[in-house]
Amino acid sequence: MKICIVGASGYSGRELVSLLLDHPRCTLKTVTSRSLNGKAVEDCIPKIRGRGCALSFSNPSIENLQEDDSELFFLALPHGAAAEFAVPLLAAGKKVIDLSADFRLNCPETYEEFYGQPHSAPEWLKRASYGLPELHELSWDNSPLIASPGCYPTSILIPLVPLLRANIIREEGVVANSMSGISGAGRNASEKLLYCERNESAGAYGLPKHRHLSEIEEQLSHFSSSEVVISFQPHLAPMNRGICTTISVQAEGEPDRKKVVDCWNAIYGNRSFVNLLPEGECPDVSHVVGTNRIDLSVHADPRTGKYVLCSAEDNLIKGAGGQAIQAMNVCQGYDESEGLK
Repeated sequence: MKICIVGASGYSGRELVSLLLDHPRCTLKTVTSRSLNGKAVEDCIPKIRGRGCALSFSNPSIENLQEDDSELFFLALPHGAAAEFAVPLLAAGKKVIDLSADFRLNCPETYEEFYGQPHSAPEWLKRASYGLPELHELSWDNSPLIASPGCYPTSILIPLVPLLRANIIREEGVVANSMSGISGAGRNASEKLLYCERNESAGAYGLPKHRHLSEIEEQLSHFSSSEVVISFQPHLAPMNRGICTTISVQAEGEPDRKKVVDCWNAIYGNRSFVNLLPEGECPDVSHVVGTNRIDLSVHADPRTGKYVLCSAEDNLIKGAGGQAIQAMNVCQGYDESEGLK
């Protein structure tokens, strides 16, 4: 399968390049970047040296991309810019997996509320498939456009959704606190992301309505009997990459750890990338960095009548590029772990 990555100069795009070079069923044909146009890909991404990548970055027009013989386009572009490429590529009969937020929401009003501008292609919002492979039935027959989930939503939806569907937890009063590595803020130069600003420093940001909150609530509501509203507090932590999330949620009845574990096993027992930890153990970002795995744990708290759910993932792989490839694998009929082991 011939692949094109549009916008491969950022952290997620670079991970896509590295992962797809080793994918046994893919040929990475085109890699684009305006800022790196003409430069050898392996000179700009030194970790891939020696792996046979002879490509250079290009900066083709949208019309040129429509004529490219790649079958699938990964868009690693900022929100707003991705839709400008996705719609004409889809019109040309291409398949698209978008890593931005442009097609993750069903409602154009919600998009405008959280992203501060009208959506440029609202007709595609309901046509796109939300690409969380563990929770959604993905197929090119359903849609040629996959909206790959955000890193924070992945860390929250995977532990919560099965429990909501099984009525093991209440919809009200969900509180999610997440910590993200600095790479989650992107690769653009910014004073607040300088080493001296972030080293030995951690703090909340984007309160009380981080953009990912819209995506989280819409997906939780989709799997629930009513509209779900949660409290979400993201934090920037002094680490390069990773997401660590802790969720406090009210149990239906007495909290019983076994109920949660059995529910998770029923949904995720045969999935390649969801790992349930033993009782008493908590997920650790350092254990999942560099993998497409998400680790989960549950702790019953009879004193408060709550469950404490924990997850850890690599924000650039399971939270971005790796998950996008996992979705591609499912849609293509490959093993979901192909190229991600």
